[in-house]
Amino acid sequence: MALCHRFFSSPEEARKAEPEKLLYVVCLYAGTHIQQPDYLATVDVDPSSPTYSTVVSRTPVPYIGDELHHFGWNTCCSSKQKDTLARRYLIAGGQRSGRIYIFDTVEERNPKIYHIIEPEELKSKVNLGAPHTVHCLSDGNIMISMLGDSETNAPGGFLLLDQEFRIVGHWEKDMKGVDFNYDFWYQPRHNVMVSTEWAAPKTYFQGFDMEDIQRGKYGRKLHFWDWKEQRLVQSIDLGQDGWLPLEVRFHHNPDSCHGFVGIALSSNIFHIYKSHNGSGEWKAEKVISVPPVTPENASSPIPAVITDILISMDDRFLYFSDWLHGDVRQYDISNPSEPKLAGQLWLGGLLGKTCKVADNILCGGPQMLQLSLDGKRLYVTNSLFSSWDNQFYPEIADRGSYLLRIICDTEQGGMEIDHSFFIDFGREPCGPCRAHEVRYPGGDCTSDIWI
Repeated sequence: MALCHRFFSSPEEARKAEPEKLLYVVCLYAGTHIQQPDYLATVDVDPSSPTYSTVVSRTPVPYIGDELHHFGWNTCCSSKQKDTLARRYLIAGGQRSGRIYIFDTVEERNPKIYHIIEPEELKSKVNLGAPHTVHCLSDGNIMISMLGDSETNAPGGFLLLDQEFRIVGHWEKDMKGVDFNYDFWYQPRHNVMVSTEWAAPKTYFQGFDMEDIQRGKYGRKLHFWDWKEQRLVQSIDLGQDGWLPLEVRFHHNPDSCHGFVGIALSSNIFHIYKSHNGSGEWKAEKVISVPPVTPENASSPIPAVITDILISMDDRFLYFSDWLHGDVRQYDISNPSEPKLAGQLWLGGLLGKTCKVADNILCGGPQMLQLSLDGKRLYVTNSLFSSWDNQFYPEIADRGSYLLRIICDTEQGGMEIDHSFFIDFGREPCGPCRAHEVRYPGGDCTSDIWI
């Protein structure tokens, strides 16, 4: 298959693109008894293909224990240099090792490792570790949120790489006022970047301890940055409603000043927007709340734990996963201040709601999400982080992860499981593995930002 060079001039053009035929999924053995390296899996999702619903290739990294996590493209629709660059390289970070891998997808069905940035180089040049979110920038550089320093201490920072994957330095002028780092999204026409907070890597690496909340070891703030000046201009403390603000997404419409943040532990969705009074101040309002549930015979309530969110390319629907409760939700966000529940599916979880897909009883709860450009197919995996998986869903280590597909009604709203497609990562050649983030060749709903 030839390399996909798709760059869309607008979200509207992206929605009309040819349906995805392949997916890339980061898979890992970190946190299991299997001493094997993590790898990038290539999955055939084309119903007309003879290898449909199978892993067609696996690209292992050379080390054991990296814990590959999030990954992204070297360039995207925001790049002013897209006429001379190809969306060819995937950048994937190892959370535990601090190592950064560059995968070459010139052969789409069989990626190869092109380059490795070793943690020693990151330590000596920028003193950063625990790479997380990857976004390509309009100037051709690549930006990665780093959740800690080389010793796993907070707050980390934002790493810049050039198109040759050389370390440029820090994006931010300084991190004063920022306690922790996690995800980020920028909206250039409003000269803003928003970043969120998790915890220091040395804290969350060990698993979750509720007492660490009271010790102040987890975040609850949103940070708003001047995109041009690369400096922090505003922070919002979300209080008790805002513990663990993780994924942040703006509307795809580059003129929009609306976005959403998923709050993991407090299990809320906040709508963020620019004030209408002309001050340039940003606001955050709680618009969705998922209350904790106490299952029968349980001694304490279980929070939903919202771990991933995304917005459809037409900015109409918000999707999110409740990792511990076990459901995926679809909300109509035509009015960002008043989302309306449009669909809900139960995919396991801790509330006793068993789900079977293609004769497979699901383990764990839904976690990472990726939506097709036309908004009709939602892909789901179930691994959050190895130590957290082992704590809340220890069966994943033995049974492995899954990749499933949900069919989404883009007219009336609603979702249903596609039983024709299922990848069981419990049956991998080297044994059961965990599957995390998903990407498409040519871009997806969480890759591109328009300028």
